[in-house]
Amino acid sequence: MPDQQLFTPSSLPSPLSLSLRGRGGKTRPAHHMHPIYTLHPGHTPLLISMPHVGTQLPADQRPRYTPRALEVEDTDWFLDRLYSFAGALGATLLVPKYSRYLVDLNRAPDNAPMYPGQNNTELCPTRHFSGDALYQPGQAPDEAEVQRRVATYWQPYHQALQKQLQQLKAQHGHAVLFDAHSIHSTLPWLFEGTLPHMNLGTANGNSCAPGLQQAVVDVFAAQAGYSHVLNGRFKGGYITRQYGRPGAGVHAVQLEMTFSAYMEETAPYRWHPQRAAAVTPVLQRLVQALVQWRPAP
Repeated sequence: MPDQQLFTPSSLPSPLSLSLRGRGGKTRPAHHMHPIYTLHPGHTPLLISMPHVGTQLPADQRPRYTPRALEVEDTDWFLDRLYSFAGALGATLLVPKYSRYLVDLNRAPDNAPMYPGQNNTELCPTRHFSGDALYQPGQAPDEAEVQRRVATYWQPYHQALQKQLQQLKAQHGHAVLFDAHSIHSTLPWLFEGTLPHMNLGTANGNSCAPGLQQAVVDVFAAQAGYSHVLNGRFKGGYITRQYGRPGAGVHAVQLEMTFSAYMEETAPYRWHPQRAAAVTPVLQRLVQALVQWRPAP
């Protein structure tokens, strides 16, 4: 697991800094600590969800996992740290505490495959992204345990997500959901070859207005340091597809960024200061575009 001096499951700015005045002199409310997530309220239409940054596994579940699984290697490492600037730009941030190995917040509650016909990890994953088993023999969760995890960990996160989107739409007339992810650039069990650095997903244009899709594509088209693709291998997961309803005033975009853009891609998965510093201005322009975009009259 990465050096704990570099990473904690919720390494966003402190409650004090989040309560101070943000951009434009607006006072940011203090963050809300929930047993399942931390909510950092903002003052713009943008909500940033990071469903796979959590690293915790409950003590009563840890004996079921293999020693390797306890290292939670398929975490979206450091994204809360990488996007910590977004609070000052007015974004609301929703940050879970528990690992995707417990329950995947970006999967449908009925466990429908995200990408039919391809290798997928489940609602309660049983395999690493390498295809290797997560659980000790005979210890994978049965249906009753899956449903318990959904009720205890999945539902509270999605209830918070829905509530925030409803509030943002009521306050601003529309809401923008940015679902932030990261991943190894090569994972043969999941996809062939090497991913571009930046993999944008809008469910083939169905999760947001065309103008917003173009705005985020323009951010990456204007730079040359990072390869990018729209609706390639990753077109948007459950969160993007479920909540992106442009006709109802809620617009969703997913970004799956490769580890190589900002951190060391092999264990022990350390933060890479130079890479992170280089990519941050691009991500800042992306978040600014999401904040500033407005639907056509």
